Amino acid sequence: MSTQKRYPEELRERAVRLVFESGRPIAQVAKDLGVGPESLRSWVRQAEADTGERADRLTSGEREELKHLRGEIKEASRNNIGGVGWVM
Repeated sequence: MSTQKRYPEELRERAVRLVFESGRPIAQVAKDLGVGPESLRSWVRQAEADTGERADRLTSGEREELKHLRGEIKEASRNNIGGVGWVM
């Protein structure tokens, strides 16, 4: 079950790189590239978390690990016949 992303990964990477390298406001870069400013702001925040510049967000790796662990818990709960299952 995968979700289709509205913007291609290459565009996301280019937009984030432009924000970092140009020093221009996120809103202006977003307008120039035809992407939503809040989308770009989110991508920039995630890139900052991934590079250690932000501590208030999970890194992409941590997000993947959390997703994986939640899947394992869900599977274990389904297989736990007669026991108490985890509730998310």
